[in-house]
Amino acid sequence: MKAGTKPVQLADKLWQIDLMEQGLPCRTSAYVIWDEKPVLIETGSSKSHDILVKGLKDIGLSPKDLAYVIVTHVHLDHAGGAGQMMQTAENATLVVHPRGARHMIDPTRLWNGAAQVYGDDLPKLFGSMVPVPEERVLIRDDKQTLDIGSRTLTFYDSPGHAKHHFTILDSKLDALFAGDAVGIRYRTCFTGWDFEWVMPSTSPVDFDPAAIDHTMDRLEKLPFKTVYHAHFGPSPKEEAIAETRRCGHAFADLIDRLYTPDITVEAVADALRQWVRTDLERQGHTVPSDLSVLDIDMVLDAMGLIHYQSRRQQ
Repeated sequence: MKAGTKPVQLADKLWQIDLMEQGLPCRTSAYVIWDEKPVLIETGSSKSHDILVKGLKDIGLSPKDLAYVIVTHVHLDHAGGAGQMMQTAENATLVVHPRGARHMIDPTRLWNGAAQVYGDDLPKLFGSMVPVPEERVLIRDDKQTLDIGSRTLTFYDSPGHAKHHFTILDSKLDALFAGDAVGIRYRTCFTGWDFEWVMPSTSPVDFDPAAIDHTMDRLEKLPFKTVYHAHFGPSPKEEAIAETRRCGHAFADLIDRLYTPDITVEAVADALRQWVRTDLERQGHTVPSDLSVLDIDMVLDAMGLIHYQSRRQQ
């Protein structure tokens, strides 16, 4: 999927919309399941709202047609625009993890927490947040379901990236909508490189390799073949789970070796860049000398790893 392209139909009744996060193609996506009760999975930030509405229109839907808006977790690149979408999708119910619901109803604490990570750049990157009325919020706990017509979606608590994260099993599609719980797929249409790979996001503040292991063990046993990442698109189940687990351990080992109380984010980000280069070269890939396309993620991952290790030291 390239910048400016229309939504892509991935399977029967399933579309992917490129949200063009920060103007970048193939970075963040939303998914639409057009069943008897149409469902939108992820909204992106409010900066992506107009793109998302246009994507729905290109599919043949109006926001008013949506029965449910689901956010896998409440990080701003997934749920920052949920309030705006709920204003537009006036017939929809917002479906969210039990730990995330209060942040959708009153986003003040979530926004202030994000400001500690992004500083003055926060509004430029993610726009703003609008509260969602409590009566329009539906919590789905572990193993609870949602009937959307010809299929039932099942929700699974999936910590490791975030404590407020669930994944969504669609048995009719033989697929799992994974948000960030089963890693990020770095697509050629994002990097410009001639290969793709999967690795976890360790962005602040909930990275937990033990929780990742537990989540991967659970998900591995579920009946699906395809992982649909929010970042970005489909991966085979086996690859996504194995690489999220392997790299999660590697990143935890890296920060365990490097950590000192005064270590800088840039020092950890540099170590991550080198690790990624070495790991990809070991897999037989030719890695470009310029890794700047990964800079945003390397810095956020470094911040999350430092937070994880400092918490362990307390």
